[in-house]
Amino acid sequence: MTYVSHPRIKPDTVEERHYQSSMVSGCVARNTLVILPTGLGKTIVALRTAAEFMDNGKVLILAPTKPLVDQHRAAFESLMPDAKVGMLNGMMKPEKRAVTVAESDVVISTPQCVANDLKSRMYDLSGFSLIIFDEAHRAVGNYAYVIIAPYSKTGTRMIGMTASPGSDVSKIEEVCINLELSRIDVRSDDDPDVAPFVFDTYVNRIEVNLPKDLVDAVGLLRTMLDRYTSELASLHLLPKGQIVSKGSINRLQESLQIRLARGEKTAIIFRGMSLAAICMKLLHAIEYAECQGFTTLRMYMSRLEAEAGLEKGGKGAKEVVSRPEYAELRRIADTTRVEHPKVSRVMSIVSQVLESQPGTKVLVFAQFRDTCDMLVEKISGIPAARVGLLIGHSNGGMNQKDQVKLLDRFRSGEYNVLVATSVGEEGLDVSSTNAVIFYEPIPSDIRTIQRRGRTGRKNDGEVYVLVAKGTLDEIYEKTAKDKEAAMRARLEKLSDQLSSGRSDIIRRNQTNLDGF
Repeated sequence: MTYVSHPRIKPDTVEERHYQSSMVSGCVARNTLVILPTGLGKTIVALRTAAEFMDNGKVLILAPTKPLVDQHRAAFESLMPDAKVGMLNGMMKPEKRAVTVAESDVVISTPQCVANDLKSRMYDLSGFSLIIFDEAHRAVGNYAYVIIAPYSKTGTRMIGMTASPGSDVSKIEEVCINLELSRIDVRSDDDPDVAPFVFDTYVNRIEVNLPKDLVDAVGLLRTMLDRYTSELASLHLLPKGQIVSKGSINRLQESLQIRLARGEKTAIIFRGMSLAAICMKLLHAIEYAECQGFTTLRMYMSRLEAEAGLEKGGKGAKEVVSRPEYAELRRIADTTRVEHPKVSRVMSIVSQVLESQPGTKVLVFAQFRDTCDMLVEKISGIPAARVGLLIGHSNGGMNQKDQVKLLDRFRSGEYNVLVATSVGEEGLDVSSTNAVIFYEPIPSDIRTIQRRGRTGRKNDGEVYVLVAKGTLDEIYEKTAKDKEAAMRARLEKLSDQLSSGRSDIIRRNQTNLDGF
């Protein structure tokens, strides 16, 4: 094995890979969006690029979560031992962060800290020669990356990194414009220089059939949904016979808000807003029943009933829970002894994987926290399972410090099963994960790629996707596949346009510069 030889990188530690060297050369030359599949060394590309710029100034590395920040810190301290690595976080006083910036060669931080400090002029970016934006697909809208980029000095190299920028070309262009990136460097598992370093990830699609009680519950919910969508159609707010989704109801709500803001304060508009809110509640309940199971559905129903019991507000919830179909739904939910068939399949897969060889680890993703809680309880009954729960910090969840501790315990083997919401999807290095289980498909190409990338990083891995037949699972699965295929095709086209100077990104950047 050949190792990278560089005065700033610890000898005999970083494997020389041609595709990484090529990407580093491109990053040194121009502001670049690096798109590299998970597990193929975005951190190493960042490290090697940083090594090339440190003689010219400090290096700033931004990552969206504290676990990712800790991960980068550990890598840089280990592989670049002569550099002084400083880490910023929101618990530090701003003055302390300013001192850390002044004393460090490499500064690693979540973006909000830096954005706040730049706004308050605690320090500036004049001493930085390189800024790296990890998970760069976030650099849209009002995200902190967008705030930070304009503070960079002229000539500072800007690098964005992601495994999954998404299929929306306008969003990718927005990322490039916001971070002043004029080049895209894309690699996939199929590229000849990448393929030798890719471990196989086997995707196993497992279909299940809904039991009768869940079918009956979904039928009652759809009966209610049909009643309210028919009323929306009678008010000429929806086309007659349209199959509604969360997206179509969201668009309806937005259009009604616009009409209301323009002064159209009519009975039709107000009833339409109420009906749209009711439809959204029922769509959520249908998704819980079809894709999650009775435990999650019951918890949602309890929250709906609590909302209906409020003295003020809760009008839509009151209307739903007062319907006879809802009373029958509550009866089924309270008396059934069945759970979603996915639960037993998850337990079977986890048990088989853990028994297959010592030291194996399993990561289980579920969309909703209620489902995660239920899965932890169920999987904990498997004798070989030591289960941890990884959730986000909102609504009384885990803070980032606890998330880091939990991931360390998973890596060390104290836990061999981790049940996680979306917080476990992005960028985290959970090496030696032998299997990833999707409790449900999700209609996002970015999140699907991130989830799948949690295995096959250090050895071959298995992915299990559980799909309930004839449900929203099948729709979400197809949506994610279509978006992923479109993403790859559009990235290749956009990359070609950038390389030849024909992209709107370059023209818009030039226009901005001319205007300046």
